[in-house]
Amino acid sequence: MATTKQREAAKKNVKKAQSAARDQHTLQNLSKRTRTALGKEANAVRRGDAPTRRELEQKARELGIKGRSKMGKDELKHAVAGAQRGS
Repeated sequence: MATTKQREAAKKNVKKAQSAARDQHTLQNLSKRTRTALGKEANAVRRGDAPTRRELEQKARELGIKGRSKMGKDELKHAVAGAQRGS
């Protein structure tokens, strides 16, 4: 689980990203389905239901997954899940 400090940092980062996206109108160029998925993922992290990328990377390090620093969050999720199933 994420600590309070990590959750606060994640909230701050999400707000910064949202602000930048508003300024650049980035979200307008995404499909409604993608925007919805991004919102649901952000809310899950805020609630503590979903792990942060940092938490996933730490777990990948513990499991000895190679190439983790170059992976995105979804790739890390799948790699960690696969490694845990294989253990």
